[in-house]
Amino acid sequence: MAKKLYIVTGSSKGLGKALVTQLLEDLETYIIGISRQDEPSKDRYTHLSLDLSDTDKLVNALDEIFPSGNYDELTLINNAGWIGEIAPIGKLNPQGILDIHRINLVAPAILMNAFTAAYRKSSAKKTVINISSGAAGKAVDGWSGYCASKAALNQMTLVAQQEAELHQLGIRYIALSPGIIDTPMQENIRSASSENFSQVRKFQGFKAENQLSSPAETAGKVIFLLRNLDAMPGVLLDVREF
Repeated sequence: MAKKLYIVTGSSKGLGKALVTQLLEDLETYIIGISRQDEPSKDRYTHLSLDLSDTDKLVNALDEIFPSGNYDELTLINNAGWIGEIAPIGKLNPQGILDIHRINLVAPAILMNAFTAAYRKSSAKKTVINISSGAAGKAVDGWSGYCASKAALNQMTLVAQQEAELHQLGIRYIALSPGIIDTPMQENIRSASSENFSQVRKFQGFKAENQLSSPAETAGKVIFLLRNLDAMPGVLLDVREF
């Protein structure tokens, strides 16, 4: 039986896919991947097709997402995220406002809560990594939902760590800024109009000047962090610092 269990959201592309690929190199690892895509499961990898904006379906799948078992390590990586509709307030679709907070904040909150409830008594090494963003601490025009949801995710992670220490749960919570990665999200950003996003040329320049990190490179840094948690204190971390 695998000794290490990882639950990874957004596992079908970008950073999530790279994480799954690299984590599976360890033969003691078992992964539950979650994404909207229909993907086959394989040896030591189970894929669950879920749209994280569908809160009811997510809640109904929690028993599948967090199985019982004797593991040495238990890790939740809330990687899935959405830039949302890039437009200023006043031009946003109301459904889009709802969906970005469901994906970027509500789903991670539900998964953190379920992870803690399922494994709080386990003696395993327990870690939750929430993939955040540097935008959590900035005001970026056209990104109101993204900035706000990531800022809230950071604050929720800080509270979760405080509670884990207060109640001696043995869980390490981290909100990790991954830097600028060459993913479909960046494609969406570069395709925005300058009318809706004043910094679009800056982000087009990141791609043109090869300033984007690859998903594989960033995944390697996330795994480095997991292997060196004791040397990386704090809750709000940035891959560009290690």
